[in-house]
Amino acid sequence: MESFRHINENRSLQFLISIGSVLFISSICYLFIDFIGYHVVALILLLMVSILAMFFKILPVVIVAVLSALIWNFLFIQPQLTFKINTPEDALLFLMYFVIAVMNAVFTTKIRKAEAQARKRKEKEKTIQLYNTLFNSLSHELKTPIAAIIGSVDTLKENSAKLSEDNTVDLYNEIEIAGNRLNRQVKNLLNMSRLESGSIHIQPNWYDINELIYNVIENNKVGENEHKIIYDSKDLPLFLFDATLIEQILHNIIHNAIQYTPRGSTIEIDAFATDNACVIKVSDNGKGFPDEYMEQVFEKFYRLPKSIAGGTGLGLSIAQGFAQAHNGKIELKNKIEGGAEFTISIPAKMTDPKHYQNE
Repeated sequence: MESFRHINENRSLQFLISIGSVLFISSICYLFIDFIGYHVVALILLLMVSILAMFFKILPVVIVAVLSALIWNFLFIQPQLTFKINTPEDALLFLMYFVIAVMNAVFTTKIRKAEAQARKRKEKEKTIQLYNTLFNSLSHELKTPIAAIIGSVDTLKENSAKLSEDNTVDLYNEIEIAGNRLNRQVKNLLNMSRLESGSIHIQPNWYDINELIYNVIENNKVGENEHKIIYDSKDLPLFLFDATLIEQILHNIIHNAIQYTPRGSTIEIDAFATDNACVIKVSDNGKGFPDEYMEQVFEKFYRLPKSIAGGTGLGLSIAQGFAQAHNGKIELKNKIEGGAEFTISIPAKMTDPKHYQNE
């Protein structure tokens, strides 16, 4: 891919490849001229010009089209090894070849240019749409917690003497919840920016997956009457991966389950090792995902129709991006008994904890 980009940006290299190609093809055809005839050679050379026009800029392709016409005349049309043409039929054929080759080169490159401009317009429209979606999401996601923080602080300042201890604690809890919500959105934006710019650098180390999962559960604790998160630790090896990214993957998936399943739902986590990967499953007993939207849930800013207010649609996209940064993936399916199941597969080396010191 990098070499193709280099060729696409280097016009001199395009000239060299184009001329080299026509000389090489012409030499091969010249060796077999008695078997294929000069009419077939014309078709082969036209095909070569068409292929070059699909990839190169217009000037090298026009030049190679003219060159191919002259070579075809010189090497293949009788009398050979001259530019003379004996019959009117061959002269007309040569003229048609010349016109078709040049027109083919010009029109093909112009079509490519038009397609490139159409792609740029489409990408620009998509970018504008994404920014509008982001702006609309953030206008709610940032405004709501900021208003909660300002309102709670104003109440504490103006009525501190009148507030009971319970009311004061409730206001501080409101500030904490709103602050965490703001922090989560800022982290999501920063993580998405890192993914978009390709600046994610894996920093692998040996980690205990049990400890990592318990940390995520602790950070996502909610009232016992609202959601229940279940995980039974296992005797698993240590895995070599970037724990910060894996923890963020788990956090985003569990937070998504908490946010979009009814109160009282159960979230179950399971972890195990395969021959070359760490696999974590996160499932819930909610309503699951509509089948027609299953492939879109990992897209940036995507939120299911009629979903509850809140969220920017970045959490699952970031989780998938972090998994792919490990050359892994996240798969989603609906359980037969109801609810959704996310399967996180992260290729990783593993070792017995007893042998960790020797690694």
